[in-house]
Amino acid sequence: MTQASEDKQGIVSLAKAVIDTEMSAVGALLNRVDDSFVDAVTLLLGCTGRIIVTGIGKSGHIGNKIAATFASTGSPAYFVHAAEASHGDMGMMQSGDVVIAISYSGSSDELIKLVPGIKRLGLKLIVLSGVPDSTLAQAADVVLDVSVDKEACPLGLAPTASTTCTLVTGDALAIALLHERGFDADDFARSHPGGRLGRQLLLHVSDIMSEGDALPTVEHSVPVSAALIEISKKGLGMVAITNDNGQLMGIFTDGDLRRAIERGIDIHGVSITDVMTKGGHSIAPDALAVAAVNKMQQHKITALPVIENEQVVGIITMHGLFAAGVV
Repeated sequence: MTQASEDKQGIVSLAKAVIDTEMSAVGALLNRVDDSFVDAVTLLLGCTGRIIVTGIGKSGHIGNKIAATFASTGSPAYFVHAAEASHGDMGMMQSGDVVIAISYSGSSDELIKLVPGIKRLGLKLIVLSGVPDSTLAQAADVVLDVSVDKEACPLGLAPTASTTCTLVTGDALAIALLHERGFDADDFARSHPGGRLGRQLLLHVSDIMSEGDALPTVEHSVPVSAALIEISKKGLGMVAITNDNGQLMGIFTDGDLRRAIERGIDIHGVSITDVMTKGGHSIAPDALAVAAVNKMQQHKITALPVIENEQVVGIITMHGLFAAGVV
């Protein structure tokens, strides 16, 4: 085995050992989900203010993410850096808040110094610590044990498994709150309007469809040539054919045109109804745009007429859905 091969094998083995150590540490958390966890969720559900997450160092970075997860899942929260809190940022805390303090050792001076102020405000304190009887933990209303047998760092120094367990515990709290609050996909979309999921859950067909003067439609009595002109003018690669009452009779696409040419039809003499695809799939304007994506993928098509009160009111295309960021 070459030196390079040995080096690669060593890197892979080390990576697997890190992952295995962290998996074991997270697995050990399962036995600690008990009444203390329920008590923490109960305190957070009763919070009439905001959830304040605080920490320092690596615990602070994890706390920042936990606060963001709370906020995005229906529980107003923000992160306060423990060192900054003792220099003015504690003024961000107010009556009705619940504080989550994160310190693996439970002895970080910056957090311990915050305890008197937290108590004076009458705030409930939840502590995530690897030392359940630490100074910080003793001041808490609820303590969640995030201890680990060992860190994944081979030196046993860099917070690795412990920060992972803290993050997992924070996620568990956030999801428990989400469930208890009845927070659903629509709520999630409203707090993530700029993301793809938000667009999928908030955008409707009517927000994206081509309508009015941009709607390619012809009456059933016109020849194929007139339909081709409409397709070229509107640029959507298809046209909806309607009866005298504006109801959908069928569609004519580029594919229908190719098949008609193969049959040698006279585009000036043949009626569009003789070569159109009769009926066809459609969708309502108030349907979610993602439902249009699913229907197009299911039927292997790239456009759908939009029908309201039996009238053709728009066309939605896969290209338009891509442009809107739904796909």
